[in-house]
Amino acid sequence: MAAALKGIQVLDFTRVLAGPYCTMILGDLGAEVIKVEAPGGSDDTRNWGPPFQKGVSAYYLCANRNKKSITVDLKTKKGKEIVKKLIVQSDVMIHNFKSGTMERLGLDYDVLKAINPALVYCSITGFGETGPYRHLPGYDFIIQAMSGLMSITGNENSGPQKMGIAITDILTGLYACIGIQAALIERDQSGLGQKIDLSLYDAAVSSLVNIGSNYLMTGQTPERLGNHHANIVPYQTFQSENGEMVIAVGNDKQFSSLCQMINNKELAEDARFRTNADRVANRKELTRILQDYFIRQRTDYWEEKCGQAGIPFGPIQSLKDLDEDQQLKARDMFVSLPHPRAGEVKLIGSPLKLSRTAVEFERHPPEPGEHTDELLQSLGYQSEEIEDMRNTNTI
Repeated sequence: MAAALKGIQVLDFTRVLAGPYCTMILGDLGAEVIKVEAPGGSDDTRNWGPPFQKGVSAYYLCANRNKKSITVDLKTKKGKEIVKKLIVQSDVMIHNFKSGTMERLGLDYDVLKAINPALVYCSITGFGETGPYRHLPGYDFIIQAMSGLMSITGNENSGPQKMGIAITDILTGLYACIGIQAALIERDQSGLGQKIDLSLYDAAVSSLVNIGSNYLMTGQTPERLGNHHANIVPYQTFQSENGEMVIAVGNDKQFSSLCQMINNKELAEDARFRTNADRVANRKELTRILQDYFIRQRTDYWEEKCGQAGIPFGPIQSLKDLDEDQQLKARDMFVSLPHPRAGEVKLIGSPLKLSRTAVEFERHPPEPGEHTDELLQSLGYQSEEIEDMRNTNTI
């Protein structure tokens, strides 16, 4: 069975994370993704590290499998000619240059739409292509700060904290996938492509979900609650005898089960804790009481007890724990690919499990320009002309 997006060609001008993460997913689903960089390679993550494996950056590897690579100087007449020839046969074009860059290059949506009216054109910028911030550069850390995410991350003593990964890049990459596939589906009806204008700032604000809704309803600025939930108690980390763990009690019935599990049935009938609203109001006192129980036994003891009682539980695992996790192994969440320079590289797999059109890992993250000659020949360029372009640093 062919992959779900087989036959879709994506011209990818993105670098770093948000865009490459999106196009890697499209490539995993079977699209032919052509990564376009400046001669020599212009994705900064190629040089981000350590760690490196035989000179290849782990950061670059994480978001660039299932792609071909062509290097082209977009500032040259010949380079623009190559891009426009690729556009004619592409279904999707995606970039994450600063707002206004593609217009200056003469490769903006209006120009490319005239060449290929069916083209789905996706722009990823820090703040979008409209509004007073449109010309500002977008970096995940800055967006986490401005979007309110850092203001609600951390605890009352820590000050604002960023998340451990570039979460706004990941969210924007996922939104880009959704928007691109929606536009492709609509194109089946209209025959026309369209432009998608995505902003890291918008994506980050959209992720505020219940915390944002709480503020919009009350006008009250949320506190930083660390590993506590704003609306549910107890839904947090606790210290066990030998580590930390998460207990996630979602309703009053589960709380009653928790009280029985620790042999304190009366706690569930205590007026301070009878309902979730009561428990939220008396969060600190309940946490103190429960913590006194959980510190007496090891994490694996509480894992077994919670499993028997039907109480959602999870140990806090390190990445070493994940690498050894039997569930993740059963779900093929770690894969290996041969790389021409780095050798065998281990990558995080795809969470997409499609029953008929399974995700495939066919291509290693490409070296800069690895497929330039192949792609130019497919466009009709002859070997002599390709060599001339290489000598003039056009490719």
